[in-house]
Amino acid sequence: MSDRRIRGAGTRIRGADERSHRRIGLVLFVVLASACGGPDGEQGAADGSAPAPEMRSAEPAGEADHFVPSTPENVAWGWFPIDREPVLRIQPGETVRINTLTHAGATQSEEPVAYLTGLGLPRDEILQDVLDFWASREGRPREGRSGHVITGPVYVEGAEPGDVLEVEILSIETRVAWGINNTSARGGVFSMDYPGAHPDDPALDIPPGTRHVIRTGDVDGREVAFMSDDIQVPLAPFMGILAVAPDPVVGQPGVTVPGVQGSRPPGAFGGNLDVKDLKAGTTVYLPVFHEGALFYTGDPHGAQGDGEVSGTAIEQSLSGVFRFAVHKDRTIAAPRAEDDEYYMIMGIDLDLDRAVRHATWEVVNFLGEEKGLSPADALSLASIAVDFRVSEVVDLTQVVTGYIPKNIFLR
Repeated sequence: MSDRRIRGAGTRIRGADERSHRRIGLVLFVVLASACGGPDGEQGAADGSAPAPEMRSAEPAGEADHFVPSTPENVAWGWFPIDREPVLRIQPGETVRINTLTHAGATQSEEPVAYLTGLGLPRDEILQDVLDFWASREGRPREGRSGHVITGPVYVEGAEPGDVLEVEILSIETRVAWGINNTSARGGVFSMDYPGAHPDDPALDIPPGTRHVIRTGDVDGREVAFMSDDIQVPLAPFMGILAVAPDPVVGQPGVTVPGVQGSRPPGAFGGNLDVKDLKAGTTVYLPVFHEGALFYTGDPHGAQGDGEVSGTAIEQSLSGVFRFAVHKDRTIAAPRAEDDEYYMIMGIDLDLDRAVRHATWEVVNFLGEEKGLSPADALSLASIAVDFRVSEVVDLTQVVTGYIPKNIFLR
């Protein structure tokens, strides 16, 4: 990665039609039991009401070279197929708008209109994509898969195994004015199978199946989440999943079926990184394992704290514009990123302590490769100037990111 300013950082390219449907509302903290229906894949009857408008159903003119909607034929459910026909083929340097769909409201057993209106959401704020995906669930493979709805893959011409795919995030926008966050007494870091859990650990007083429907909207030109009358959280939308097609091996985290990488744990291929700073104005670098790289994205979040400790963020459907490039002259072992202020070097492992070790090792390697430092000087600088942040701790493998400030380098 060169020490450069990102092209088009923070570009805002929201269509006026999407603005028009937004309205500011207060959070609806709705506590309900989890919807009880048939097993995954069982469909319920449609309610016969008029179809909801698709708020990002077509490409806004002039925003990107290509558009990939989150229609059933363009999404995978809980995994990264390595032999799926690409939804799009592009040349390096081209831009693509990709719509993504949150799993919240789209993957439960209960029919989406009944489920989401039961949580207090108006019928006209349910994307048609949600209904179409839910209706397509029957027949989709589930063994070894997780719960995310993932758009892709995009085939980038010229990308080969051993290369590095550069993904420049030009914009990320919300598609709807709401998101969902789940909390439970034994979820996230409080799960009884979480590392370090003890049988006598106390439990929080949270009713089973708690869902928080969180309204979002604009206040003084800033998009926020309305947590209560007294709490507004600035939105910082990002894609939790940014991935290339992996090289799955049974026994690796998330691989229990040959050839199937479940989407819960991130890895060298990227995936469910949940690094909140991978937002507009950031460029992500991923090692390539298959011809064309086969880029996937999904698990869209409106806002998230480092750690994502309840197990979910504001799960909110998003649309993003990306520019792709292929690097033949470098190799990397794990995902990296950069924005105008930082190089971000990631360490991933089942064990948080090992993730810190991996992140530190990769920071030292980066400082040697890019800045010419010896291992001794690089480790010294890492201890003095680099912040190592816990990015996520709830997705089986855990992610620690080393933030190297760019302003310490004079040239």
